Amino acid sequence: MEWGPSWARHSTGILAMDGGGEAAQQLLFSQVAFYIVQSEGLKSDDAQILSEALVSHDAQNCSDQGPTGKIPLNEVTHIISATSDFLEYDAATDALKSVVKPEWVTASIAKGRLANPRSYSPDPRLFFSGLVLCCADIPEGDKDAIMGGVLATGGLYSSSVTKMVTHIVALTMDHEKCQTVLKKDLKCKIVLPHWFDDCLRIGKRLDEDPYALPNPEILRKPPHDPIVETKKVDMQGATSVQPTEPPRVGTRQLDIFKGKKIMLNNDLKIGSHLRGTIEDLIEQGGGTVTASVYKADVLICHYRESSEYRIGSRAGKEVGNLTWLYYLITHNTWTSPLRRLLHYPISQFGLPGFNKFRISLSNYNGEARVYLENLAIAAGGAFTKTMKEDNTHLITAHQHSEKCDAAREWNINMVNHLWLEDSYAKWQIQTLSNPRYTYFPPRTNLSGIVGQTQIDRHAVERHFFPQGSVEESDDVETRQLNASRLQQLDQQNSGLPDTTRFANSSPGLMPYRTHSESNTPRNPRLQKANGAFRTPAASRLVIDGKENETPSTASSRGAKDRAAARLHDQAADIALYEKERKRVGGVIFGGRRKTSEDVVSNDSRKRSSSKDEGPATDEDARDAKRAKKSRQPPAMRLLLTGFKGWTSGKKEAEDKASESSTESRLRDLGILVTQDPTHCTHLASPSILRTKKFVCALAHAPIVISSEYVVDCLAKDERLEPEDYLLNDPAGEKRLGFNLGEAVDRAKNHRGRLLRGMLIYCTEPVKGGFDTYKAIIESNGGKCLLYKARAGSATASRATGQDEDHDGMTEDEPGYIYLLSGTSPGEVALWSKFRSMVQGMGNLPRIVEPEWLLDTALRQQLRWDEVYELTEDRVNNMNDG
Repeated sequence: MEWGPSWARHSTGILAMDGGGEAAQQLLFSQVAFYIVQSEGLKSDDAQILSEALVSHDAQNCSDQGPTGKIPLNEVTHIISATSDFLEYDAATDALKSVVKPEWVTASIAKGRLANPRSYSPDPRLFFSGLVLCCADIPEGDKDAIMGGVLATGGLYSSSVTKMVTHIVALTMDHEKCQTVLKKDLKCKIVLPHWFDDCLRIGKRLDEDPYALPNPEILRKPPHDPIVETKKVDMQGATSVQPTEPPRVGTRQLDIFKGKKIMLNNDLKIGSHLRGTIEDLIEQGGGTVTASVYKADVLICHYRESSEYRIGSRAGKEVGNLTWLYYLITHNTWTSPLRRLLHYPISQFGLPGFNKFRISLSNYNGEARVYLENLAIAAGGAFTKTMKEDNTHLITAHQHSEKCDAAREWNINMVNHLWLEDSYAKWQIQTLSNPRYTYFPPRTNLSGIVGQTQIDRHAVERHFFPQGSVEESDDVETRQLNASRLQQLDQQNSGLPDTTRFANSSPGLMPYRTHSESNTPRNPRLQKANGAFRTPAASRLVIDGKENETPSTASSRGAKDRAAARLHDQAADIALYEKERKRVGGVIFGGRRKTSEDVVSNDSRKRSSSKDEGPATDEDARDAKRAKKSRQPPAMRLLLTGFKGWTSGKKEAEDKASESSTESRLRDLGILVTQDPTHCTHLASPSILRTKKFVCALAHAPIVISSEYVVDCLAKDERLEPEDYLLNDPAGEKRLGFNLGEAVDRAKNHRGRLLRGMLIYCTEPVKGGFDTYKAIIESNGGKCLLYKARAGSATASRATGQDEDHDGMTEDEPGYIYLLSGTSPGEVALWSKFRSMVQGMGNLPRIVEPEWLLDTALRQQLRWDEVYELTEDRVNNMNDG
């Protein structure tokens, strides 16, 4: 990694510089007992330099105290590691041990005080860890928000530009901080605030390049330009739940399994020859193979439903699948099976509800694509290489591809890969309303952050091996294991006071937790040195139980009696609580009943505080509330179109207020104003209109009345008879060539199914808009799709004509598929492709102007006339004329 040599040299310089420093500086790490975890990012040479720097400042080195390379968690206060990917990470965080990156040491020495461990955590959830951010020409409010976000996600904030700053957030390069970076040639990235915003929305650290000043790509390139995949993800050995090739060992010496006992479970379904080979490799790596899950340190299995999996997981053993074992052998480096989703055993039955999903991928390539394919299958879904209309989800790295366009056209859910990963990791289908899963940062390819999600061990425990899921009481071998485990814990805690030992002797294995020791020194050497007392030491480990649990005493019988007496005294309150809980609103939302004598109404308080009004009683308040709640169900549901009664020509806000007030008055009269054409009983309009509301509502045969009805109801403050206000518009009927009464009668017969079974395509630029015609078609029972001449628009193959029971079929032939289109050159260019597509499916194409649909919906009658048909010759004649 890039920072390795640089921080190592920096530590060496500090060590040489501070060799004869003051005593206070020398005692900087006097309360620190550390363990260094070596890895690819922290080699042995660098670890040695780090250890010398710590010891020279009075830290205690525990790196050589752990038996068989295990971290002595009951001794250390700090674990220094470049990654969270080591065996004891979960146990260390549960024990509240500080796990920090090597930079923490350097920063602490440079500051002369211990740095905040959170800012140097290797926890992948703190994705800004290691980032030091500074703001330039950013407004103060935005600057505060950025500062809070950085600190919350593991980063640091600096008000001035220093060598430690890694990122500057700026709007332009003109600010003096940006100029300082250029003049001093600092290795610092200058980015737009959009980068910070998008990182927080996605919950991952994104590539800075598209946001980098002075020429950010998100402002320079148009949205539809191809997005290049700039960062390749290394997913080798973690793309499948089954190994695709045998592990590669080479000539190096394996030591990854040193001191560990490995069990290969029977559900792996591997042959005797392969099993023998794997066992030989384990023994070469310093481990042993066992057939007992109780004796094993590591369990290799395939399914989460096996009893061995539950027992091993409950006992806190490392549980992984065969792919994970191969990964360990190939890399000879420890990694947690929870670190990568497909290194952990799968469920035999899949994620509940996921089997309903058909998933396709777009804009993911190479190992990332293979990984997501296998992850979708492991979750229980169906994966399809090609996307069709029956797909439910499209997982894409950005929104620019043919599949993405088709997903919009076919109303297929379009999400990024985080939805799939989080659903699998948390073992719960994540809601698509979470913007994290449907947001695609501009000019960013999200394939660069594939594979960063880890298994949620708490969610897995909750679903697959909760407390009490393992029957251990009748198992002799389990009791022997527990006895051995308890003996080991007793030895570990032998130096602790009695209050720190576990008090629960249940045979079930419990997970570890921490116990606070406020008075007992952890290590005499650290507690007192140079004649001065130091801060009390950090916590130790104890078995699961209540935190800070008080030890039992001989007076337990008296305590029980006192508790029973208190319970008896509270019986009346408990009964009242249960009574209140059962009524509507419950205890939380209902509060006390309004009839309680000791409760003063808020309304009465407000009234009594007014000098202009007389005193009001609780009874007045209750009467007012009853009057407000006494509205009867509406006698009519009214849809208004073309009504100008509440448009005053003033400000929009005043018009909205007037509209709301008018609707409230109508509601008091029993008239509910609705915006849904499918549920209205009455349609009010000044005349016959061809508005979207009018045409859609007509399909459901409402009583059509004049909008004067609303004006008169408001004027007389009563609900009048709508039959006295039936719409009469002879001029409109003559102009449009139909009779309104007859159309309503036909609509009653059709019951919203005039276009049932018909498939009608619509071009995107058509006058009136695709959404308008789609609403009209669907109100009449048809199906409308946007047509872009895309290969694979095969919906028509399932809609080969009308239904046999369709009421309006007397004047049309089955098998016709319509295209609503204008006459622009772009639309005319689509016609030949549309004819070829429809004819290729054995149907007949008709390209029509929108007037055909409007006339059909207004008349509530399917009627064909060649005057509606559009052809290239007709367009040419129109242009010549």
